[in-house]
Amino acid sequence: MLKFSLTIIRHGETQYNRDKLLQGQGVDTPLSDTGLQQAEAVGQYLRELRFNNVFVSNLQRARHTAEIILRHNAHSSGTEMVLDPLLRERGFGIAEGRPKEDLKNMANAAGQSCRDFTPPGGETLEQVRMRFKKFLKVLNQRMVDEHGYSGQSYLAGAEEAAAGPVSRGGPKDRPHAGLPQDGLQGVSVHALVVSHGAYIRVAVRHFVEDLQCSLPQGMRMSQLFSPCPNTGISRFILTLSRDEAGLALSTVRCVFTNRKDHLAKVQDTEK
Repeated sequence: MLKFSLTIIRHGETQYNRDKLLQGQGVDTPLSDTGLQQAEAVGQYLRELRFNNVFVSNLQRARHTAEIILRHNAHSSGTEMVLDPLLRERGFGIAEGRPKEDLKNMANAAGQSCRDFTPPGGETLEQVRMRFKKFLKVLNQRMVDEHGYSGQSYLAGAEEAAAGPVSRGGPKDRPHAGLPQDGLQGVSVHALVVSHGAYIRVAVRHFVEDLQCSLPQGMRMSQLFSPCPNTGISRFILTLSRDEAGLALSTVRCVFTNRKDHLAKVQDTEK
């Protein structure tokens, strides 16, 4: 078995985020001054965590955020940053570059909720989910290829398997202290992903609804599926094993989602 942590971060704020304009894939604006501060803050917050692998959307707002995070990191200066189009934001078709209110109006006109509506030329939620599932498959294989099934991560995974499945809200899912290293005890391999708001919500739903991941005690669904703030942090612990069909994702545990403790001292320079 191999157990590893997956820390997922949304990119820093852009002017389009501030102005409530949709970016998607066709519009890719740089970080705003506040976004740069946010990226610096999350980099400082995570500076003592050693990321063995780093995967980043190839859109500039995510790439720049990841570069700042790695620049602050005390242990990951030589870590390769893999730019992966599978981590790009959901495509919003003709709605890109337009106010989010326009998307709501289009959805209302179509008699659908804004979350479920797909504008012409855009990606459906299922298409985004399939993109994340493809990324997850690539990620898992790469983690095994590079880190194998030995060492502390193997022992931690074996202990978890021996204890049996962890139920939602079970004893292993007690609340955490709000520290950067929360959930990492017994885990020696760590992956970082920097992506986008709508994409991250789909990823979290896949973990929870499709993979039935265990949740922290007392976590409300409204908190779990709330929009991720710019540079918000989510963390999951994944355990991989081999079965007759090959590599398998045996357990997923949610440590926290949408954490923003690091943003407390960020000054909004645009006000």
